[in-house]
Amino acid sequence: MTKRGVLYTCPMDPDVIRDIPGKCPKCGMDLMPMGEAKKDRGHKMHHGKNAEQDFKQRFFITLPFVLTVMALSPNIQQWLGFRIVFSGEGLAVFLIGTFIYLYGGLPFFQAANGELSHKNPAMMTLVAFGITVAFGFSIATTFLFPGQSLYWEMSTLISVFLLGHWLEMRAVRGATGALAELVKLIPPSAHLMKNGTIVDVETEKLGIGDQVIVKPGEKIPIDGIVEDGESSVEESMITGESRPVAKKAGDAVVGGSLNQDGSLVLRVSKTGADTALAQIMKLIREAQNSKPKVQHAADRAASVLFYIAVAAGACSFVFWYFVSPQGAIFAATVAVAAVVVACPHALGLAIPTVTSITSTLGAKNGILIKDMKGLEIARKLDYVVFDKTGTLTRGAFGVTAIISNDESRVSNDDILKFAASVDALSEHSIGRGIVEEAKRRNIAVSSVKNFLSYPGKGATAAVDGKNVAVGNRRLLEELKIAINETGTPAEAQTSTPVYVAVDGAFAGVIFLADIVRNESKEAIRKLRAMGMKTAMLTGDTEDVADAVVRELGIDTVFARVLPEDKVNKIKELQSEGNIVAMVGDGVNDAPSLTQAHVGIAIGAGTDVAVESADIVLMKNNPLDVVKTVALSRKTNRKMMQNLAWATGYNVFAIPIAAGVLYPSLHVLLRPEWAALLMSASSVIVVMNALLLRRQKLG
Repeated sequence: MTKRGVLYTCPMDPDVIRDIPGKCPKCGMDLMPMGEAKKDRGHKMHHGKNAEQDFKQRFFITLPFVLTVMALSPNIQQWLGFRIVFSGEGLAVFLIGTFIYLYGGLPFFQAANGELSHKNPAMMTLVAFGITVAFGFSIATTFLFPGQSLYWEMSTLISVFLLGHWLEMRAVRGATGALAELVKLIPPSAHLMKNGTIVDVETEKLGIGDQVIVKPGEKIPIDGIVEDGESSVEESMITGESRPVAKKAGDAVVGGSLNQDGSLVLRVSKTGADTALAQIMKLIREAQNSKPKVQHAADRAASVLFYIAVAAGACSFVFWYFVSPQGAIFAATVAVAAVVVACPHALGLAIPTVTSITSTLGAKNGILIKDMKGLEIARKLDYVVFDKTGTLTRGAFGVTAIISNDESRVSNDDILKFAASVDALSEHSIGRGIVEEAKRRNIAVSSVKNFLSYPGKGATAAVDGKNVAVGNRRLLEELKIAINETGTPAEAQTSTPVYVAVDGAFAGVIFLADIVRNESKEAIRKLRAMGMKTAMLTGDTEDVADAVVRELGIDTVFARVLPEDKVNKIKELQSEGNIVAMVGDGVNDAPSLTQAHVGIAIGAGTDVAVESADIVLMKNNPLDVVKTVALSRKTNRKMMQNLAWATGYNVFAIPIAAGVLYPSLHVLLRPEWAALLMSASSVIVVMNALLLRRQKLG
């Protein structure tokens, strides 16, 4: 039975994380609960049993034997001017070479077997093929017909491959360790309140409803709701929000974030796979497993390259042995070099390393990529369509104007004070907007008496000894209070009016509107500078929509759009040949997010499981859409650079290894140099991908 909320990981590879137990897709080991696997991984890492350490260990164990074989090679002795002769020399070289072939070559044989079992021969198959050809030829010269063997070439080839893969895996680990870094955010233990005492328990043993104490400077162990205390919490690694966020009773906190300056008592609200951090890790994992179209092309090219390499090796041997005879040793050496140098590892790494770093870089900026295909398309967008409410605007009403009735002699501040006092306990967005404006102006609200609510209309109450009515026109008409609308400002055309009456006389009107975010105008300007047009979808009337469009400089507006009709507006833009992104809240906008070429859910906060979007933005900040497009373009640039290097390397390296320069320049690429060049090309694409980490998305 699966434990509810438990995450499972591989003891060898912390980047393998699943919601259910099973086998690791990389090494086949049983997945373990994350806490147990962490301990087991530390033990096994100490003994050097993971893949990277295995290559390192085999390299250093075989190195003395490789040097011995080189010292016993007639060619090496001739080049360095010394001679070693003893009885049984050939047998000794055979035995040492066999050990190097079997022990040093074992990981390549195992990986080649995996490739062949999936009918996908690739790099490891080529490596195994190359060293086996060299070893088989050497055995033949030792026991079947006299001649010069390739033991030292084979030995140095294996040694260089072990070294190259060790260094390469170190580089790749630096590029793809995002999940392991996120796992480190969760502290191993938590301070649990139990029967009035504080007990330290393992974080994974916490359950929903448990009460936890978080002291200043400690990481919050798990998602919860603050029950007591106030503090600032650093959430940058989780949400991308650079500034500390103030937390008080009733606020949600996220496991992995850093509590700064106050103690908090929180009640656990989510555990295991339901936590925000676990959802983020899931999205990163899905992004790293998803493939952009360019990677499918690279995979096909890599599979074709295997057959090109085998053909190049075979043709090289035939040419140098039969057509332009240089002897069997020369022909076999060139053939092995041609096979080895064409290993498609650089081509195979060119895209995955970039996508891994991209998903990590995006997460650090509050951009969660669910599907790399969506990010790949984002660089080519023609139109970015925004939902208005909650995306370009705050989704909360703010006061735009206050107009007093000259006959009432009640000042604007008093009108706001009376209205805020009546609405102090209101949950309505308009009432909250009035109260927030009073706070902003440092106007103290008064306690009220005789409060009476009129559902759908407003409320009345006694404030500072005066009878106050606050509501819409229908309320004042019901109370038989005449409204004098002289002096109504232009804001009335695009705002919601709230009428205020004092002691039975109309005192004035407060106009409120959904406030445009400060970042929206800058986001629209930057998108236009990047060559894209913008559109806005809203259910509001044309005059309200036009006011927002004028303020932001949006190209196209669709007003009075019902939620079910939003998808048709996306189709309309697409029918004109545009590549379209839709930016919305991921709930009401789900159909249009799915219909768009790129669906971007904005303002997910810690609730990141937005199924309909390709990309999830943690913050309610339209500027993150600009960052997303910038990330797409920078990612594509790195992919193209890596592909250009990987393919260009093979275009030049294969002919040189096959010996095209030998007749004219006597330049020959030996197998060990071919192996070194192949490994270097792989490390270069990884290092180039790592440069993406330094990119700024602003």
